[in-house]
Amino acid sequence: MLVNLKEKIDSPIFHLVGDAADELQRECYVVGGYVRDLILGRHSKDIDFVTVGSGIELAEALAKKLGRKARVNVYRNFGTAQLHFDHQELEFVGARKESYNRNSRKPIVEDGSLDDDLSRRDFTINALALSVNKNNFGELVDKFNGLEDMEHRTIRTPLDPDITFSDDPLRMMRAVRFATQLKFKIDYTTFAAIERNAYRLEIISKERIYTELTKIMESPKPSIGWMLLLDSGLLQLILPELCALKGVETLHGKGHKDNFYHTMQVLDTVAQKSDNVWLRWAALFHDIGKASTKRWVPGLGWTFHNHNYVGAKMLGAIFHRLKFPLDDKYKYVQKLVELHMRPIALVEESVTDSAVRRLMVDAGPDIEDLMILCDADITSKNPDKVKRFLENYVLVREKMVDLQKRDDYRMYQPPVNGFEIMETFGLGNCEEVGIIKRYIKDTMLEYDTPNDKELAWKLMLQKGEELGLKPVKQ
Repeated sequence: MLVNLKEKIDSPIFHLVGDAADELQRECYVVGGYVRDLILGRHSKDIDFVTVGSGIELAEALAKKLGRKARVNVYRNFGTAQLHFDHQELEFVGARKESYNRNSRKPIVEDGSLDDDLSRRDFTINALALSVNKNNFGELVDKFNGLEDMEHRTIRTPLDPDITFSDDPLRMMRAVRFATQLKFKIDYTTFAAIERNAYRLEIISKERIYTELTKIMESPKPSIGWMLLLDSGLLQLILPELCALKGVETLHGKGHKDNFYHTMQVLDTVAQKSDNVWLRWAALFHDIGKASTKRWVPGLGWTFHNHNYVGAKMLGAIFHRLKFPLDDKYKYVQKLVELHMRPIALVEESVTDSAVRRLMVDAGPDIEDLMILCDADITSKNPDKVKRFLENYVLVREKMVDLQKRDDYRMYQPPVNGFEIMETFGLGNCEEVGIIKRYIKDTMLEYDTPNDKELAWKLMLQKGEELGLKPVKQ
């Protein structure tokens, strides 16, 4: 993988860091994700530096060079410092080595060499370092062949993966996340170690797991991550309800679709159409109730009656267990899971105004997201069936647009108000005034006529005549 890394970091901030390090007679390197993303051509805003010595001293020395615009936050307990300058965040830490207690992912940290620091990294692609010192500026340190792994698009641990994952089990989630984000494969030996150490995930907080799951869901093709979680055994520990969807049961020669793989297909289709991560969560959970509602009914075959309502009710426990937010985002996902069968029912029945209007009212401002989910939910292998459903969904959408237009009209104040009607016909506040107002609105709505005063006036006189009223004022 030929990349001119010296040229990539040939900018004032890297030279200033190098100058500050040289003045302190320290080695200093750009490390980790920033180097990886430079090589892969990905944008990376935050920059991590490792120095052999005190990272805090180096950050403070650099701040003096940069002047008042530089702001340093020091975290002495962790031996790190963050420097904010010109919309960039630079983090400085001293090279260190780590050891772990088996019951915690919190390491015992000691000062170390650059080799020690790179050895403690999670994956070889994150264990690369670029020197910023003047005498070897831009020189790559690649102790574990991370560059070769990037060429082969492989996730691999620098050291024994069993030790790596047992020490910090969150790294198993990170392996899946990087494989999903970068569309890399996980090295066979590394993946086998994840399978062996999956049970160690129990010492990781749900908040940390939620963060990694969110990054998987934000990836271009989230199903990569969920399939890896399933195959590694991690998914059974995180979301056994999703695992329960996998598999096909056959009775009397009839089987149902594998609802896990169907869910993966729906999720990826939604991801292609929307960056809304909560809509993607709704796609993941839309059939979560199918495992518990699956029944064999003679004459009908396999059924999943009310799986949408059951699934919506299951979400409270799932969100609470996984520390998902129990706010409007939860209500949004729950609503879409509960409603996702309604448009299909409209397709299969007659598309009446009242049925479409009820759906629009229940979905509210999320109606378009619901329709995206429902479009994605059509995964039949029968192309004629898919074509028919999609065409019928077009009719449903057209009906929605038409109803919205007409309902918007109904919200308008009539061009002729009740006072003018009373004044024209010499009436008090009576039933005929309401009849004439409704006639004006309904006629203009039915014929899609312009909402102008002159037309409304003519309609008022016409209806008044039908009611036996005579204008006292023209």
